Amino acid sequence: MEIREYIEEGKEARGRISEEEVKFLAGRIADSIKNGGKLVVFGNGGSAADSQHFAAELTGRFLKERGPFPAIALTTNTSALSAIGNDYSFDSVFERQVMALVKENDTVVGISTSGNSTNVIRGIEAANEIGAFTFGMTGKKGGKLLMVAGRTFQAHTDLTPIIQEVHIAFIHLVCMVLDTMI
Repeated sequence: MEIREYIEEGKEARGRISEEEVKFLAGRIADSIKNGGKLVVFGNGGSAADSQHFAAELTGRFLKERGPFPAIALTTNTSALSAIGNDYSFDSVFERQVMALVKENDTVVGISTSGNSTNVIRGIEAANEIGAFTFGMTGKKGGKLLMVAGRTFQAHTDLTPIIQEVHIAFIHLVCMVLDTMI
């Protein structure tokens, strides 16, 4: 792939982000916060970094000065990740934390570029059982996450690095809208 081709693919994929989807997720998170809930977010690898970035933008600030919003990335507790991975399996690392930390008023976001990460799927399924609102972020094909999340945002590309770029753009847009909502 040539540099220009990569840039164009990324531009096109970012250009297909739906304003309605951004506002929808921001609204769900705002409703959760107003009702005493929080954002819980998780993913693997680059998606773990995006999860942490999302939570940091909300607990800190994004574009405007405001109070902190309750948000947690389940990828930050290395003791929990390694203990659960060792004692159960890596497939359980988000599911067990969701079972311990998620309440009905929470919004739970699982990020998987393929949509098929077993630990993300199981985390979303556990949140569904609790009655929390679930949202998936994935790539063009969607994977199994399309079937288990209450709603899903799909980046319109098959290239993992561009999926990740689109996800962070989507997250930033959600944070921008949240800044004006609460």
